[in-house]
Amino acid sequence: MPSAQDPFYVVKEDIQDSIDRLQSNFHQWENTSDTGEHLNLSKEVLAACGSIEWQVDELDKAISVASRDPSWYGIDEVEIENRRRWTSNARTQVRTIKRTVEAGKGSNPTTHASISGMHRELMRLPDSHQSTSKSNQYASGDNDDFIESESDRQMLLIKQQDEELDELSLSVQRIGGVGLTIHEELLGQEKILDELGNEMDSTSNRLDFVQKRVAMVMKKASAKGQMMMICGLLALFIFLFILVFFT
Repeated sequence: MPSAQDPFYVVKEDIQDSIDRLQSNFHQWENTSDTGEHLNLSKEVLAACGSIEWQVDELDKAISVASRDPSWYGIDEVEIENRRRWTSNARTQVRTIKRTVEAGKGSNPTTHASISGMHRELMRLPDSHQSTSKSNQYASGDNDDFIESESDRQMLLIKQQDEELDELSLSVQRIGGVGLTIHEELLGQEKILDELGNEMDSTSNRLDFVQKRVAMVMKKASAKGQMMMICGLLALFIFLFILVFFT
């Protein structure tokens, strides 16, 4: 968890304060002799019991969630069991006070004194301040261990993220290099294509010029001139044939 302090102990401390106030009101309820004040204290104590029971139930739900994967929350099974034991003890205290107040709600202060005496004998719960001091000691040690483990885990996560970012940066650099190479290659191909296009245009112009010249020569030459040219070429061929084969 990202919090530097375990939320369980924050909620536990709030609930323990509420239980201490509840026990203080309960002792006042036990010792009061005024009927009106006795009734008001009964309502106040019962309302506080309901509120604390709800908080303890919610804390139990959080413990159940953490028990599915304690290592993820930086705790172990022993810590889970200690937390469940504390919530069970807190619920027992509250329910005992609640049953006692409900049983003596309609009685007079005289009969209530005997009920409170029986309650103290049956309850025999550990002193809340002692349990609070012990729980605070355990909480302090557990918090230190939890903070240390969380710090190590956070450092490991940060290191892993740095390594992933370095790899991503190298990949981006490689992709950028490939992109530049492709860009340079495309520029080279474009230059070659431009040169080829220029050469084709030049060749096409020269070919057109030759065709025009041939057409002009063909127009100027007459049929007689063409026959004489053919005969001359034929005579030249015969002369060369005789020269090659008979000499």
